[in-house]
Amino acid sequence: MDYKMSELVAKTNVPKSTILYYIKEGLLPEAKKVKVNVHRYSQEHVELIKYIKYMQESMGSSIDEIKIILKNKNNSFSSSYTMLEPLMNTLSGGASGLEQYTKAEFIEFFDLKKILLEKLLQDEILQPLNGTIYTQQEATIINLVEHFIDVGVDYEILNEYVKHAKIISQLEQQMQKGLCSVKNEDNFSTLWKIMFDTLFNAKEYIFNRTTHNVLHQSLQEELKE
Repeated sequence: MDYKMSELVAKTNVPKSTILYYIKEGLLPEAKKVKVNVHRYSQEHVELIKYIKYMQESMGSSIDEIKIILKNKNNSFSSSYTMLEPLMNTLSGGASGLEQYTKAEFIEFFDLKKILLEKLLQDEILQPLNGTIYTQQEATIINLVEHFIDVGVDYEILNEYVKHAKIISQLEQQMQKGLCSVKNEDNFSTLWKIMFDTLFNAKEYIFNRTTHNVLHQSLQEELKE
């Protein structure tokens, strides 16, 4: 479906001047020129504008950051994993802003036991970014495991975290595909809100509250004894 500029403005609630700026900056494709001074815009324009607006208002992304994200987008915008790049950066836990090391540098800098490092990698308790980038985050996890070992307590809880994290991540991926499958021109912004709020609000809330409630119940039972 093609839209006039006035229709595009109405659908996205973004001013004409801003839309033209997005086109000028390369965030949006050029309009289809029907005839002299007559241009038409596609559903892709609608989706991209809503995406840009959401990333700016809800995620605080700059135009330059969004431009990098959109640079290699594929033609299927709604199902493109490229569009999830902001999620990937956030899900990395801010590791991109930390000092980065190769595996050899990491072992030497933190004076680590290679055997323990290899075991934690094998068990996937340690998961360096892209399999090669080590940071203080990995060192913190190793330090935690060493504390478990020092006091003679099994760190099986961490292995269980890994197992359940895999299951949950697969469910999250299914959710993403499910959201894409019901996308239409009216619900695009809502679908992005569902994705972001589920991963960054609901998950933390449910996990932490569940842990709190279990511990609280144990405390209450202990006080009764």
